[in-house]
Amino acid sequence: MALASEVTLYAVGLVGTPYRYGGNTPESGFDCSGLIGHVYQSRAGVAPPRTVEKMNLWGQAVSRDNIRSGDLVLFAQSNVATHAGIYVGEGRFVHAPSTGGEVRLDRLNSKYWASQQVAFRRP
Repeated sequence: MALASEVTLYAVGLVGTPYRYGGNTPESGFDCSGLIGHVYQSRAGVAPPRTVEKMNLWGQAVSRDNIRSGDLVLFAQSNVATHAGIYVGEGRFVHAPSTGGEVRLDRLNSKYWASQQVAFRRP
């Protein structure tokens, strides 16, 4: 549980970092999987897969009722994982959303994210 707190606090601290496709460091910016990889590698010593598609099979599935801070949130369209973030508690997650954007905190129940297929994984 201590590692989950480390992961969560560090991820929240990266809010505001610029988005960059293929980016995986605070200096270069992040895409969604680069953000997750950097956070888990630097705070938990774990190397997640580099693509969202592979993250969708990584670790163990967790039900919405059992998610906790530090779990991965994966979004899919037509059953193909397309985006991911790190759950930080209270229905919120940190992610690197899109070109021109920056790492931010969003709510799972916001109109856009609530309309997506969502799955949760625990590394």
